[in-house]
Amino acid sequence: MPATRTRPTLRLERKCWQSGDRLVCGIDEVGRGAWAGPVTVAAVIPAPEHLRGIRDSKMLTPDQREVAAAHVRTWARAYAIGHATHEECDELGMTAALRAAGSRALAQLAMQGYEPDRVILDGNHDYLRMGARVTTVIKGDATSLAVAAASCVAKVTRDALMAEEAEHFPAYGFESNRGYPAPVHKAALNAHGPTTIHRRSWIFMDGLVWGGLAPPPGRLF
Repeated sequence: MPATRTRPTLRLERKCWQSGDRLVCGIDEVGRGAWAGPVTVAAVIPAPEHLRGIRDSKMLTPDQREVAAAHVRTWARAYAIGHATHEECDELGMTAALRAAGSRALAQLAMQGYEPDRVILDGNHDYLRMGARVTTVIKGDATSLAVAAASCVAKVTRDALMAEEAEHFPAYGFESNRGYPAPVHKAALNAHGPTTIHRRSWIFMDGLVWGGLAPPPGRLF
């Protein structure tokens, strides 16, 4: 079946429940490859019933993502969102920034009374460093409903944050590119230099006009 036709299910979550994992959590991130703004991680504790219309957020239009995220919020037993700021992406490096954002999301779940026995993490790398509690799944947002749900919530949340930032930095087109490299974004960087929400240690900063901002002493990437 083509990847674009894949519909996420609760098949993996049910296997975890059957093996004794009482609370299963899907986790996904957005913003890893952006040049500006935070990296955002969402964690979703799924309900046992299937939820229709949920896909990997990249497969949905913005309007569809908004609807999907709203449905997830009412369907999930619990959900939480964690961010790592652009400064933390610079200072910690991306892996540690993802861990910080994920840990914040999990801490919020714990405050709601939910501490997962099993975390299904999109990708092939356990940036959370939670050992045996984590199951990594390549393209998990296309196969696991909990991960796809987290994908939608994370994307809608971060998109809204970047739309707010666009009001402060109108030349960069953050309302549409969300801080990812795009022609308008690149042109604004070349013309005006980085904003206060850019990840200043990244290699794309080489050769840019810095304006009133001081360049960092070295890069992490």
